[in-house]
Amino acid sequence: MKIGILGGGQLGRMFIQNALKYDDEFFVLDPSEQCSCANISHFTKGDFNDYQSVMYFGKDKDVVTIEIEHVNADALQELENQGVKVIPNAGIIKIIQQKMLQKEFYKKHDIPTSKFQNILNKAEANFPLPFVQKMNTGGYDGKGVQIIRTEEDLKKMWNSPSVLEDLVDIDKELSVIVAINENGDSQTFPITEMVANPKLNLLDFNICPAEISNEVEVQISSITKKFVKAAGSPGLFAIELLLDKKGKVWVNETAPRLHNSGHQTQEGNANSQFEQMYRVVKNLPLADTDALGFSGMLNLVGEENHTGKVKYEGLEDVLKLPQTYIHLYGKTDTKPGRKMGHINVIAESREALLEKLIRIKGMVKVVAE
Repeated sequence: MKIGILGGGQLGRMFIQNALKYDDEFFVLDPSEQCSCANISHFTKGDFNDYQSVMYFGKDKDVVTIEIEHVNADALQELENQGVKVIPNAGIIKIIQQKMLQKEFYKKHDIPTSKFQNILNKAEANFPLPFVQKMNTGGYDGKGVQIIRTEEDLKKMWNSPSVLEDLVDIDKELSVIVAINENGDSQTFPITEMVANPKLNLLDFNICPAEISNEVEVQISSITKKFVKAAGSPGLFAIELLLDKKGKVWVNETAPRLHNSGHQTQEGNANSQFEQMYRVVKNLPLADTDALGFSGMLNLVGEENHTGKVKYEGLEDVLKLPQTYIHLYGKTDTKPGRKMGHINVIAESREALLEKLIRIKGMVKVVAE
């Protein structure tokens, strides 16, 4: 089967790496010849946001999928009309691409999400402080999001189409990844928790399973079922959740693709998110997702003030540790904050896992030569 992927980043790379154990051909469209997928696929240099480029790339493929949501959904819709299988379908991609449509989707389908107002410009803003402003399109990895707390902060609002939403009093940030095949079968991975590093004020670690009550699990199960029914599309979706200090779960946003919060599934679960995505694309029986124990992940990101050819300090020491797994993304150049890889860890308890992750965090640096 000819499988086309829009986007050649690390998610596509790990998807292909996993799927190479099967017999398929993988084609990638990306604007960069140095992208993570370039040397492990049939690579086409081109813009996945350009209608004609996506049409030309996709027309002879058996199935087209995405590893980034900022793609030309109109072209995907036309490919569908011409009989090309597109997963997830163009309709749900269009909804998720726009934060305003995404929030209306949750409201329509009774999926709990914080109160919000959609605005076309800041003159329309009429929402009580404090609130979060999310730009309607283009936000990624925390970009395009800001908190407006005070009257003074109102001056820094972006004058562009945005969602304004209640600032949730967050206890924990959680994620659940759900896979849906064309038959309508679905399977969820165990709920993952994002743990902040208070020193750096960054979301550094994923921990699975999350430390939550049965009541919270029930809420998340209900959310997942509603989403699967409402989406009406095969695909793998990461539903990002906020648990507030009163024990209520809110949907923050959804990614219609493989996700950073599922990386620990590579060694921590019976099958990974990448295996599951392959099965979705091929409409095969969905994989067993059971956790094998406590697992976690830490991102390897470029150090501040380091731009240039990448050098990893401390990886040899990490390789001496048991049940520790390094995944690099094939990126030759680093810059501050750029995701360059991740390290997965397995342990017998949550405490041991966190201790190990924190220790590894201090051992490794991503710098420029």
